[in-house]
Parts: sequence; C-alpha cells; structure tokens
Amino acid sequence: IRKLSRDNTVVEVIADKEDFTPQKLATLDMLHKPDRVLVEYNGMWLVSDFEKMELPKGWSIEQEITIADARTYQVYINNMKSLFMDMVRNADLVIFNRCLKSDPLPSYRRGIKVANQRAEVVFEDEKGEISDIFSDEMPFDMDAPVIDILPEDYGIWFVDAMDNPDHYDGKTVRFTARVMKPRGLGRKFFIPGRTAMTCCADDTTFLGYLCKSDNAPSLKPGSWVSVTARGQVEERREYKGKGLVLYADEVNECEPLREEMVYFN
Repeated sequence: IRKLSRDNTVVEVIADKEDFTPQKLATLDMLHKPDRVLVEYNGMWLVSDFEKMELPKGWSIEQEITIADARTYQVYINNMKSLFMDMVRNADLVIFNRCLKSDPLPSYRRGIKVANQRAEVVFEDEKGEISDIFSDEMPFDMDAPVIDILPEDYGIWFVDAMDNPDHYDGKTVRFTARVMKPRGLGRKFFIPGRTAMTCCADDTTFLGYLCKSDNAPSLKPGSWVSVTARGQVEERREYKGKGLVLYADEVNECEPLREEMVYFN
C-alpha cells in the first residue's frame, strides 16, 4: 500500500456487500476525485449486481477481467457454476492461472465461449502464457470430402469455427440441428443449431451459424434437420464482422437427437 501511495494510488476496502452502494461510491468519488478506478470485486458477489448499479457521474465500466485458478476451477464449476458464469458473461478477458499441461484446457475454453463468445481466454502456467492448447486434433476428419460432425462433437466444432472460420472456408460439413428462423434474416436464410446450457437448465443459449437454403421458407422453426452445407467466410451484420456462413446442399427433416443439449468436453 505504501508503494501504491507513492504512485498516487489510494486503496479503499469495502468488506460487506451491503456497504457497496451507489452512495458509497459517490462519496469516494468526491473524496479522491480519481482519474481511473480499479475494482477488485468479491468473487462471491454477483457481478451482474455491480453492472446494474448506478455509478457516479463520469464513471463507466471500461473493461471486465475474470481470473480463475485452474487448480480449483472444476470444483468451483461443479458447485457454483451459476456464480462463475455471472462473472464471465460480460468479461472482456478471462485468465486461467496455475495451469498444467495435463489440465483439459480446451474444454475450459469452450465452456467460457458458450457463455461469452467475445471474451479472450488466456491460460498461464508458472512460466507465463500457454499458447498451444489446441495441439490435439479435432475429433472429426478435416480432410474428408464431407466433414461429419457427430452430435457429441457439435460444441467443439462450433467453437472452432467461431475462432478459426478460415478452417471451414470452402469445406463441406454435415450435422444434425434444430431450425431457428429469427426475423430479418431473409426468406432463404435460417439458423441450424443446438442449445447449450450456460449455467443451469433455465439459462441456455442457442449456438448456430447462418445458413442459406432454397428450402428455408418451408422449414418449420423448432424442427430437426440434417444439414449438408459448404462453408464460406463472409462479413455479416449478424456477426458484427466476419464469420462462417453455410450454403446448404441438402436440408432434410430427421428424427430429434436423444440428447439435445450441447456439451464441451
């Protein structure tokens, strides 16, 4: 703290959540007149409560960083998943420290991405950042004329296509999904996708990519289809940038999957 004071930095500790109020922050703002504020938020408090809080005039949330200890992450997720997902839902950066190469780091990353697709996820061990966590091969044949995505591998494919859309540019994929038809897509577009659970059964998100098909107008929302489509990387307003767009060769109705939910193991 002495060193911080030499750098014109003041530390204020608020131990109880009841004391972390707009009035308290306004008082600190008048007292210190800060240029910038760094909040080390209590990991047992809901970040969403802070995000909804009325902040002092001139304050705004510029960046959210979540730091997780890889040694205890799995226990934390198993017991307090909803609390952790609340931390990462709007995070700009998620850092896993104290990692081991034997940890299932790709699985950790996919779990974060389903809750927050725009978050940057970084892994660190005692030597610094780990960069080659995806050295293992995909569970499907990337060189096949048609890349068959098994139902249990859909989540892995979705995240890989989100991070590396160029891997599927010009490639043909085949998978089973449900039909979603949001307004404003255009009559020949739909979204084939699957549902993933972010923290609990009541908190889910739909994962899918834009797909163009002549059959789209006749597809019923919620129906199950087998899709064979060629991928193409395009700039789309729906993606707010570049992303994978599917151009269907075949879209056929099929039986529902026994397990609808997507997992990232």
